Amino acid sequence: MSAAPAAGVRLADHTTLRLGGPAARFVSAATTGELTAAVAEADAAGGPLLVLGGGSNLVVADEGFAGTVVLVGTGGVRTEAGSAEGTVRVRAEAGVEWDGLVERCVADGLSGVECLSGIPGRVGATPIQNVGAYGQSVSETVAEVVVYDRERGERRAMAPAECGFAYRDSVFKGSDRYVVCEVVFELESSALSAPVAYAELARRLGVGQGERVPAADARAAVLELRRGKGMVLDPDDPDTRSAGSFFTNPILTEAEFEDLRKRAADLLGPGAEPPAFPEAGGRVKTSAAWLIDKAGFSKGHGSGPARISTKHTLALTNPGGATTGDLLALAREVRAGVADRFGVTLVNEPVMVGVRL
Repeated sequence: MSAAPAAGVRLADHTTLRLGGPAARFVSAATTGELTAAVAEADAAGGPLLVLGGGSNLVVADEGFAGTVVLVGTGGVRTEAGSAEGTVRVRAEAGVEWDGLVERCVADGLSGVECLSGIPGRVGATPIQNVGAYGQSVSETVAEVVVYDRERGERRAMAPAECGFAYRDSVFKGSDRYVVCEVVFELESSALSAPVAYAELARRLGVGQGERVPAADARAAVLELRRGKGMVLDPDDPDTRSAGSFFTNPILTEAEFEDLRKRAADLLGPGAEPPAFPEAGGRVKTSAAWLIDKAGFSKGHGSGPARISTKHTLALTNPGGATTGDLLALAREVRAGVADRFGVTLVNEPVMVGVRL
């Protein structure tokens, strides 16, 4: 049985930002059956529902949540035969800690998620955000997502084509119809990493882009890079009291990117060139961190208790004593400054609960 519902549980204790007021009703679910039953019960009673995992990608209102919060504490992992020779499927319940799963896969000689090491949170959140880093995205390995469909009142499996995966996006994001119960990953049975796609990681490993290295080496290098940016949770490092990257990297049309180039040259000098990564349809992805920095928001910036990380301009942090209101004020300041200087509107990556940017 799930734990008895509680009232007034501080959501700040369940988010990596350590922000958020109390939940009107708080339920913990230790099994997938308990999870779906808790959601069904909340739906039958009416009122808002928040399904909570590791809280690493949430910005919760200071006033809290005037509804039911269901904490996903499921933890099962099992392997299955892959769909092709040389592959293995790993079925993980939504409450499994993500980095623990990555560590296990690497140790078991399974590759395809090693560059996603060190990302906080739980498995259930990964397809929602289409989590990605250092040249890998979970959509590359997701074979199936098992969800509880709140409209149908039933559990069902969704194939990748149904998930609507895009850059940091999916059909699950921005919709409350589906509750992720399990995610099935299809991984290569290999001690070697997938081809290293990210230039910074390739340099750290001393290899060319497209080469493969021992997956354990790739994991170690990614963890080292992330720690240097304050992106691996550490209770002794206030820079890790964040929601990770606060803004997504903008994807621009050719015309929009050309306007950005002109603005950058006017503002920073003719040698200034915004980062550019080709995308489908002739679009161009640029760097939110570069825009923030060049707009004048340096590491450690902040006029109140909330601050830009001292290690990475893309993370907004709560070193201690900040409120959600303080964090949003800083985010709005940064967003407005980038829009004013470069004509690009940054979009938040974390999910907003009871607040808007």
